[in-house]
Amino acid sequence: MSQSQIERDSDRIHVQNPGNDGRKLQQESSPDGDSITLSENGDVSSNEGKDKSGNPEAEKPPPRSDGKIELKEDDCYDKLGFTFPSWKKWGILSVIFAVQSSMNFNASIYGNAVQPMSKEFGISEQAARVGQAVFLIAYAFGCELWAPWSEELGRWPIMQLSLTLVNIWQIPCALAPNFGTIVVGRFLGGISSAGGSVTLGMVADMWEADDQQYAVAFIVLSSVGGSVLGPVVGAFSEAYQNWRWIFWLQLIFGGAVQAMHFFVPETRSAVMVDREAKRRRKAGEENLYGPGELKEHRFSAKEIVTVWVRPFEMFIREPIVLCLSLLSGFSDALIFTFIESYQPVYEQWGFGTVQLGLAFIPLLIGYFICYLSFFPFIRRHTQIRKKDPDALQPEARLYWLLWIAPLETIGLFGFAWTSLGPPHVHWIAPMIFSLLIAMANYGIYMATIDYMIASYGPYSASATGGNGLARDFLAGIAAIYRTLLTTPTTVYSNLPKPYTLEYPSTILACIALCVTIPIYVFYWKGPAIRARSKFAQTLASDRKAAGGRRVSTVGEKADGGHMEQP
Repeated sequence: MSQSQIERDSDRIHVQNPGNDGRKLQQESSPDGDSITLSENGDVSSNEGKDKSGNPEAEKPPPRSDGKIELKEDDCYDKLGFTFPSWKKWGILSVIFAVQSSMNFNASIYGNAVQPMSKEFGISEQAARVGQAVFLIAYAFGCELWAPWSEELGRWPIMQLSLTLVNIWQIPCALAPNFGTIVVGRFLGGISSAGGSVTLGMVADMWEADDQQYAVAFIVLSSVGGSVLGPVVGAFSEAYQNWRWIFWLQLIFGGAVQAMHFFVPETRSAVMVDREAKRRRKAGEENLYGPGELKEHRFSAKEIVTVWVRPFEMFIREPIVLCLSLLSGFSDALIFTFIESYQPVYEQWGFGTVQLGLAFIPLLIGYFICYLSFFPFIRRHTQIRKKDPDALQPEARLYWLLWIAPLETIGLFGFAWTSLGPPHVHWIAPMIFSLLIAMANYGIYMATIDYMIASYGPYSASATGGNGLARDFLAGIAAIYRTLLTTPTTVYSNLPKPYTLEYPSTILACIALCVTIPIYVFYWKGPAIRARSKFAQTLASDRKAAGGRRVSTVGEKADGGHMEQP
């Protein structure tokens, strides 16, 4: 497909027929700025006099039998995170940036303790990596377990509890008398990590779906950036300190960000509505209650199971969550596997421990370049939506990824065949290709996360938890098998000696090519896939009913796990 074809498609402006026949309606603007809809039979209807969504005001719900009145988001919208001033939003987000960086820092810096731990405890390096694999796999499920509770109880208490537990489990690891203690401590640390599902949920708390892309890009940068910061800092610790300092550094970083987060206000809309209802009751407005206060048996065994099952159910049943999470997860696993080749590749040029750590800086540069590259497209989409909120399909958020994703395959092929070492190639060559790989990895993470947050709004923490599950679980598996690519006892040792390092990375490049194909399928067939997602359709209809604003809860059927028919 040509670039011009893709550009034209990315700017398509149409409105889907509310029915299920897939037909489209044309929408134009009248000279005075009012929106005019042309139906299929030629009838013309004007949106003049309606709200931004084109719908008349929704009727008020009938009174409850117990006489209690439910306070809605629309009744106290000025008290929610959406109306925070920009400086406050970005101040909160800067703290969350540091929190998310620390969590990924914990996952990646462990690699610098592998060799010294294997010598002290008399185990193989393969066995020593179990601590990293266990942490990542537990982290994957930790994101799923913490995310829905942040939606029910609020972001602040859940994040504070998570950070407290993570910091506590660093202590037994740092003082471990044997390797078993480290494995247990790493497992507990991973399962205690709330992860990106909660931090990204805070983005949905403060920005409407059409305005959140800059914030999402910023948080995604903290996630991938923290993963690179670990080996850079860890290299200096490994070279000049005892391996136990790897865990003390995690505790220092975690304690600092927890102290910063302590002063961050709550952002979860449903929790803030409950607080506003309590404040108004104290001021004399009787029988006024928030949505959380009106829930019956909120913490019954059934409710607890429902809350915990929600993200796993979304991962399995929601095609958007499943497909994009697996795509992002496979990409992350490829990156973790590829990084394993750093030591044997750069040792050919005489790189020591510190130099190997600094070799990760091109990855950080690649992440930052890709982060900035999204800005023109975000700005362009924002301008289009200002003219017509329904102008762009959600798949437009995947547009730039169509051009970024192939860099993963190109980068892996390039890295493979610039790993020949001196005198054939200079060491800067594989670093340049690693920069391209980083750009693709950031692009995949950013675009898929952005797409899911826009689709699932108030339950974005559970939806993005599926993305975190796939990324961290597959990365944990990669932490085990990746050493098989470069150890002398593997099948690769029987390959022609000059290409022992080149063939494994070439295989990864071929896998990357297959993994990126679904991106194009999703871009072109996304509307049909979303049409089969009852949850996404329910949220979209509720958002339209709310005048285009995001809602904190959905219909009772959807909230109970039984999705409403679109």
